Amino acid sequence: MKNTLKIALAQIAPVWLDKEKTIKKVEKSINEAAEKGCELIVFGEGLLPGYPFWLALTDGAAWDKKVNKSLHAHYARNSVSIESGDIDGICKLAKKHKMAVYLGIIEIPQDRGGHSLYASLVYINEEGEIKSVHRKLQPTYDERLTWAPGDGNGLQVHPLKQFTVGGLNCWENWMPLPRAALYGQGENLHIAVWPGSEHNTKDITRFIARESRSYVISVSSTMTINDFPKDTPHLDEILEKAPKVLANGGSCIAGPDGEWIVSPVCDKESLIIETIDFNRVYEERQNFDAVGHYSRPDVTKLTVNRDRQSTVSFEE
Repeated sequence: MKNTLKIALAQIAPVWLDKEKTIKKVEKSINEAAEKGCELIVFGEGLLPGYPFWLALTDGAAWDKKVNKSLHAHYARNSVSIESGDIDGICKLAKKHKMAVYLGIIEIPQDRGGHSLYASLVYINEEGEIKSVHRKLQPTYDERLTWAPGDGNGLQVHPLKQFTVGGLNCWENWMPLPRAALYGQGENLHIAVWPGSEHNTKDITRFIARESRSYVISVSSTMTINDFPKDTPHLDEILEKAPKVLANGGSCIAGPDGEWIVSPVCDKESLIIETIDFNRVYEERQNFDAVGHYSRPDVTKLTVNRDRQSTVSFEE
């Protein structure tokens, strides 16, 4: 069965803005997927430690407002420092179970000074090695009030059995050129991670699959008002305007023909498991291949800067 891959879509809620408790929840999902023989597990955008829902609920763009500064500081303290070993335990679990992991994190990286936050998608291979950290190129709308823009370093693909996997964060999946950057590297299993909900995943998942003739896995988190920890700073002000459901999931899988293998799953935490067959990629590439026989690189060609950006460089 070398041409098949058993995958798990971890549609779960974070323990919102609590890094340690959310890590435990991630590890629990990995163990459950391992018991079912999964070879890849995917988590939603920024799951660890959660999406900045407060921005839309507390007048997030107001200048010098204490509630927003306080929540941002709390967010930073619960964000992930890869250099400090925050996800080493997850890497060890991946190695133990011989399972690849795509994990959405809020990263606070030392190579950008250690204070700004990035929505990053981390790929951990079956040996427990972090092979890429893709920092979201363009935070969306109010996300720019708390996340910084990333760079092209993480626009990478990875071998996984017969598949070549790559991934993008949320609305990056709507950006034609980052998609093309992955297609051009041979991607045939596309990972799209979202904070939720179905309104994000229901159309673009099938479109990307049909455009790329690849499998597309969209994974979202869930979030309701019951998922806010009681000790969240300024919780009363957040809940005053919060809807009962902030993210309803919508995780799904489309095949290389653009049709549903798993249609969007909504309104529940769930470990969605499916086995996919690589041969379907070859079947659908027979009549269309966006970077192969149906491309014209002599007419249009994409140039990608994959340098990791930093404000300073030192010459010894």
